Amino acid sequence: MDSNMTIVRPAHFIISGFSGIPDINYYYFFLLVLYIMSVVENGVVMALICLDQSLKTAKYIAVFNLAFVDVLGNSALVPKVIDTFWFNHKYITYNNCLTYEFFNYMTLTMQSLNLVLLSFDRLVAITFPLRYHVIVSLKTMFLLVAFFWIFAIFVNLIAVGLLTRLSFCRSVVINSYFCDHGQLYRLACNDNRPNDILTHTLVTAILWVPLLFVLITYISIGAALAKIAKSQDRIKAFKTCSAHMMLVAIYYIPILVTFSFAAKMPANARIINLSLTAVLPPVLNPIIYVLQTQEIKLSLKKMLKKMKQSKIAVKPNIKIVGRESLLRRYLGMMTMYCQSEA
Repeated sequence: MDSNMTIVRPAHFIISGFSGIPDINYYYFFLLVLYIMSVVENGVVMALICLDQSLKTAKYIAVFNLAFVDVLGNSALVPKVIDTFWFNHKYITYNNCLTYEFFNYMTLTMQSLNLVLLSFDRLVAITFPLRYHVIVSLKTMFLLVAFFWIFAIFVNLIAVGLLTRLSFCRSVVINSYFCDHGQLYRLACNDNRPNDILTHTLVTAILWVPLLFVLITYISIGAALAKIAKSQDRIKAFKTCSAHMMLVAIYYIPILVTFSFAAKMPANARIINLSLTAVLPPVLNPIIYVLQTQEIKLSLKKMLKKMKQSKIAVKPNIKIVGRESLLRRYLGMMTMYCQSEA
């Protein structure tokens, strides 16, 4: 860049998604319901993993991280979408827009990388069952989670940092439902080729490479299952992967559909599809794990049983205390009556 060039940074941007859609307020309410569900469901999953000692394993570190990322991602996105469109606060300051973008893309990055962690866990569990606890230890999983967090934060800081070199001397209207990176850098009136190159590089590193790894993982798992003699053992091993396969499908299929047909989609259809792609997986992920994972189901049943037993134990105590207080009052009244008669 020319060192003498003045960078024009607008005071604010305008987020203009969902324009011209009839009865769109119902959709905002739907997003709000999904957000509340995702916070409650993922909160339950995180609480189960924290409270149940049997779930403190390497696999459930990845599951806990996925639940945490889902809550963080939806909390970064949905409340702001509701405030922007339902309450018509479409103006967002320059710095807030970049912050908004960073947190949304960081959580989307972590969601993709977390599927890699779960794929790695299932691959080792099925192909190297005798060495599973040696390869996938608590320390190994903690290090992988920490590395992916550092990577996600670092690459998204670079993406946001490159935006600060752009001048916005034309339009400041972002045709999306949040501060979309692609929409932002295309508004610039100076050279945005570094941003475009970085975007394609990150899409490859964050989306396509993890998807390729997951596909290779399941090809390897399929080859390992084919060597198992008994069909019952194959079915049992396949069931251990079913929950993760559903998570992969929920995350990647909508993204692939959007990328494949984005050019043919109307702008509002693309925006709604992208918003659902971001909001729905955090709602469905905990449901899938509760329904498909035996350990989570057992832990949930134990927690519900303890809660029921504690309620049953409290009720008789309340009755006893009530009877004792009544008896004391009666004896006190009788004592006062006898003293007055005397």
